[in-house]
Amino acid sequence: QVQLVESGGGLVQAGDSLRLSCAASGRAFSTLVMGWFRQVPGKEREFVGCISWSGGITWYADSVKGRFTVSRDNAKNTVYLQMSSLRPEETAVYYCSARVSPGLSRNEDDYNYWGQGTQVTVSS
Repeated sequence: QVQLVESGGGLVQAGDSLRLSCAASGRAFSTLVMGWFRQVPGKEREFVGCISWSGGITWYADSVKGRFTVSRDNAKNTVYLQMSSLRPEETAVYYCSARVSPGLSRNEDDYNYWGQGTQVTVSS
């Protein structure tokens, strides 16, 4: 079992930056692929980015590439999502997820564990 707890969400203005954190417990964090997704009410959950267990490989959704950065600190069992140049349409609940199988994935069905989510609201 893996427990994931996100933090760092809040209300920001368009163009601002925000960093989300996700603290993991319960299983060797350094063996997990970690992902970030977001969801707007009434819409499907959307892939944002993911990171390999070592932190050496990252994937991003095209819409956030160059503005968002996923990183991890295996010593702290924490993964981060640094977001910059935020847009109002990126207002959503952001979820941290963990994948036990090796290999990165953009598919939410490939992730085994999920946090409760943290709200990010970007005002125009």
